[in-house]
Amino acid sequence: MIVDEENFNLSDEYEAERGRYSLDKLDRRRVGVHYSEALNYGLLMPDGTLRYPGGTTTKSGEGWNYLWSKAKVEWGIKEGFIVFSQTKEGWNVYNKRYARVDNNGLPIERTIPFRNLITSDQCNTAQGTAEVRSLFGARPFDFPKPSSLIKHLLSTSVRKDKDALILDFFSGSATTAHAVMQLNAEDGGHRKFIMVQIPEKCEESSESYKAGYSNICEIGKDRIRRAGKKIKEENPLTTADLDTGFRVFKLDDTNMQDVYYSADEYDQNMLALMESNIKPDRTDLDLLFSCLLEWGLPLSMPYHSEQIDGCTVHTYNDGDLIACFDRNIPDSVVMEIAKRQPLRAVFQDACFASSPAKINVWERFKLLAPDTRVKVI
Repeated sequence: MIVDEENFNLSDEYEAERGRYSLDKLDRRRVGVHYSEALNYGLLMPDGTLRYPGGTTTKSGEGWNYLWSKAKVEWGIKEGFIVFSQTKEGWNVYNKRYARVDNNGLPIERTIPFRNLITSDQCNTAQGTAEVRSLFGARPFDFPKPSSLIKHLLSTSVRKDKDALILDFFSGSATTAHAVMQLNAEDGGHRKFIMVQIPEKCEESSESYKAGYSNICEIGKDRIRRAGKKIKEENPLTTADLDTGFRVFKLDDTNMQDVYYSADEYDQNMLALMESNIKPDRTDLDLLFSCLLEWGLPLSMPYHSEQIDGCTVHTYNDGDLIACFDRNIPDSVVMEIAKRQPLRAVFQDACFASSPAKINVWERFKLLAPDTRVKVI
């Protein structure tokens, strides 16, 4: 299909085969590496005069070239691709640019070239500001990109990939997350997003701070919640299964205590502190998601926690991993986890009152779940 056919407004005897055509001048002024001595040659005009690139009757030293070689021009004249036109200033040489074939006579599909979307009325920060204001009732973020722009860019790259993973290293107000959810709502996709943003503090005089947001990350999180809710409300028939949930992670150092000291640096107090190798401020979820990263498991899968004989047990993605980080867990809890035969089971060293109790864990799994990979951190 010819999209920019309006640019081809001339006709000749080849129209049925080649389509209509436009005219391009065959010579250009070239500088530096774009100039070619081989393309600076003379052509005989219909009246027998010699014409060089640039319209001169002798070779010019100003860097003019023909765009085609002399041999190709001779082919073009024979095949009807070349036009000579005389004006008061002299002769001009044009090549015909056909709609349906290229300059070698081969079939081609021409389309409208990409325009600069940034200057479009639908893709500027004014549109982005209006969009954010409609979500928040205020403007908590300056110069936001409109989600329509990001959605258009996504459409050019992941329209056919409905399971794509989109990463935005400079998330800002989470426009990209908004656009991904909107695109999924339109075509039933299951694309996921990862938004990365440093917790840059909001100025105390800003609208965002007055609205209760301490940093940019808080604005982004709230936008995802509001945008997801609005998309579902506006498209109830197509968004029943649309996933607008997300998880928030903060980059931190290791969960493990620094236990690498030389022998003369140890004292009795330090030994007491090393009863557990886990930092005291870390939660079960810190340990769980650290294990997922170590094993290369995705962080987006479902998980749930439950109480078994007074201990908290975490199950990730229906048994890809089951973990318990409580202290002194009873044998009944180990038995229950083993009976479920997860792919992986994780405990921390402090889970066990003694070395025999820890050894007993491996024996239980050998008996009940021999294929489970057991790890003690």
